[in-house]
Order: sequence, then structure tokens, then C-alpha cells
Amino acid sequence: MQLQQMQDEISRLRGIVEVQQNDIQQMKQEALDRYKDLDSRIGAGGAPAAPAANNSASDGGVNAGGTPAAPAAGAAAGQAPQTSSEPGDPAKEKLYYDAAFDLIKAKDFDKASQAFSAFLRKYPSSQYAGNAQYWLGEVNLAKGDLQGAGQAFAKVSQLYPKHAKVPDSLYKLADVERRLGHTDKVKGILQQVVAQYPGTSAAQLAQRDLQRL
Repeated sequence: MQLQQMQDEISRLRGIVEVQQNDIQQMKQEALDRYKDLDSRIGAGGAPAAPAANNSASDGGVNAGGTPAAPAAGAAAGQAPQTSSEPGDPAKEKLYYDAAFDLIKAKDFDKASQAFSAFLRKYPSSQYAGNAQYWLGEVNLAKGDLQGAGQAFAKVSQLYPKHAKVPDSLYKLADVERRLGHTDKVKGILQQVVAQYPGTSAAQLAQRDLQRL
């Protein structure tokens, strides 16, 4: 009887180990997928698009669901653009932005996150701010910080609604919500991308994902 109990216990432990190994493998694969996705986006170029007419913080922004956006709480408050007393200097802003982007290329995501957050606090109305907000989301996603990534991606459309990165940021927001298990939000965000940004690569990807739901 003792031998049988030991064998049963060993079998149970083996089952637990196999489940844990599968979970670890899945986590590794998801992390690898995030890195590959980030690498492909870095390869596409980090230079921001031409500044839009409305590339400054906007009151009354809306979230992906179309409802009034609520201020982010907790740690995200440190990432929110704040009024800077420093006068605009495009050359200096570009140096600051490029330095933060170089940290992504170096895979130093912790420092890249800090650098982009600092940039947004210092230059909230910069022509590079919309891109910096987007890449802050990408960096947080690469780190596995899904909450931080979702907040950063959502702020692109909230604070820079005319920016060229809005379709991509909404699509990435849908991916984050899916990873967080918020499946009820995913469909609405994807439909918004398709309806409001037809012809973009984000809309094509969103349409593909909608067909898979």
C-alpha cells in the first residue's frame, strides 16, 4: 500500500511538472513573439511621421470603446504628459527621442521605458510625442507589463487623436486586452480600427482578427 501511494504521488507530481513546463514554454513563446514583433517594427524605422495639425494633449479624449477617457491611475500617472516650462527645441527633442529609441535597439527595455516616460513629461507637445507614447507601449509590451502597455497604447488616441500611430496603437491595445483576457473589449476595438482607419495595415490586421473571433 505504501508503495502504491508513493507511485500515485510521483504520478501526481509528474503531472504538475508537465503542466508547469507547458506554461513556461508558452510564456517563453509569447515573449519571443513580442520580441520578434518589436524587432520588425524597429526595422520599419523609428522616425516619427510628420506632425499632425492636432498633435498636442487633448481634453475630452475617448478610449477605444468610444466613451470619455478616464485619467490613468497609479503608476501610469507618472507617464502622463505634463506641462513643461522648457521652450520647444526640435533639434534637442530629436536627440532626446533618438536616445530613447536607441535603448530599444539595445534591448534595454527598462531604461527605454524610463527614457520615453521622461521625454513625454518634458516635451508633451513635441512633434515626437505621439511616437514616443506609442513606443512606450511597445516597450512595456516587450517587458511583459501588459497593464502599462495597455495604458500607453490607449493614450496615443486619447492625447494625440490625429497622429499617424493611432491605428497601430489601437490594434496593439486590442492585442493587450486579449492577453489580459478582456475578450469583451477586443472585438469593439478591432471594429473601431476597421471602421475609422480603412486602408491602413492596422485595419487589415484587425479585419483578419475579427474573422478569427
